[in-house]
Amino acid sequence: MINKLIKNTTTLLLIIDLLIINLVVYFVFEKIHQSFQFHAYISTFWLITIVFTNYYKVYRFTNYFRLLKLIVVQALFFTLGFFAYFGIFKEGEVVNTQFKTLAITLGSLALIKLSTFLLLKKIRQSGSNFRKVVFFEKDDTTKKMIKLFKSRGSLGYSFLGFFSNKTSEDSNYLGSEKDLYDFVQTNEVDEIYATLSNLKKSQVKKLTKYTSLHNITLKLIPDSKEFYSKSRNVEFYDDTLKVLSVNKLPFDLIENRVIKRVFDILFSAFVCLFIVSWLYPILWILIKLESRGPAIFKQEREGFNGEEFVCYKFRSMYVNKDADKVHATKNDSRVTRIGGFLRKTSLDEIPQFFNVLLGTMSVVGPRPHLESLAVEYQKDVDNYLERHAVKPGITGLAQISGYRGEIKKKSDIKNRVRLDIFYIENWSFMLDVKIVVSTILSMFKGDENAY
Repeated sequence: MINKLIKNTTTLLLIIDLLIINLVVYFVFEKIHQSFQFHAYISTFWLITIVFTNYYKVYRFTNYFRLLKLIVVQALFFTLGFFAYFGIFKEGEVVNTQFKTLAITLGSLALIKLSTFLLLKKIRQSGSNFRKVVFFEKDDTTKKMIKLFKSRGSLGYSFLGFFSNKTSEDSNYLGSEKDLYDFVQTNEVDEIYATLSNLKKSQVKKLTKYTSLHNITLKLIPDSKEFYSKSRNVEFYDDTLKVLSVNKLPFDLIENRVIKRVFDILFSAFVCLFIVSWLYPILWILIKLESRGPAIFKQEREGFNGEEFVCYKFRSMYVNKDADKVHATKNDSRVTRIGGFLRKTSLDEIPQFFNVLLGTMSVVGPRPHLESLAVEYQKDVDNYLERHAVKPGITGLAQISGYRGEIKKKSDIKNRVRLDIFYIENWSFMLDVKIVVSTILSMFKGDENAY
């Protein structure tokens, strides 16, 4: 129970901090100046600034200096935002309890931050909330790290042993590389530390791929010539112990998943209220007038983690037995006249905003495929299944890059998957915005591959 609670410490602390901010404002701030506007402003400002200051990125190896720096920097940002409100909305007004409110708020937030930090250290010192770690290959730096983990229980690391392709009589030796992966799965290892000086590039690549797929943290112990890239962060466990942390993918971070889901809900709700509400009955009538059959076409597609879901579209074809087997081709006789217009403008995808609200799709993401076709694509593309790491989207990076519609040759699906995986590995909120804007513009310009 304690371990589960600690795993959600960041979310819990964020909620507590927001409660403190709003409670202090409510009970200390002058009532005459209180308003929903101020509460909303100060809460939103806090949420925005923590993204830039990394206020909640505190790890078990974080030292007191780093913690103090986070508190001071966040306090400075918050102070600027606090007084900026009065300059923008309450110019000229004197608020006697400004400094008192600010002082109590910052003091309370700092106390919570420090108390939580010390409490977690105490819990780890007692033997709870530890992370199971193993090492792959061994050198002098590895020995220092093992000694550090054993001597400082407050870090909360449980050293299980090390693997090496060189056999050893050491009691901590667990086997060779081929034994590593089975051991990690069987013993629920949390982190793997690998010594770069003793590993080939192919071994590092294999480790990186394996740990990413199985949600295991990979830490690389560098040699003096090791270069640092965007995908790796330098972390100091002690004054002399330096480790490279392989960055998590964007969607491994809960805050990114929350941001994306909130955007999905707000954007889809807007579209449904202001577009679908009047467009749906018009298109329903036009589709029904031209051909028999339902206005909404339902089809099973592959979704998040490969699970099937019912995808909704406006029917753009005459009812036919091959609708679930064969994609539309150029000048396809199955496509109706109104259907051709819907497909050209992408309006046939509009009902998928209901899929987004239901949680089976996202506004932006890899396009969902039919299971029968997905099996064929997996034969042509080795990393095809990595697309399933996120929810499928109404539109995506591949679609705005010219890869939509009929797949004529193997390179088409390979390029789509390449762009889908690039999107997953490099996601940002602004990338989603860019893709949505590009999709809207293409609806008016048209796309030669949309038929």
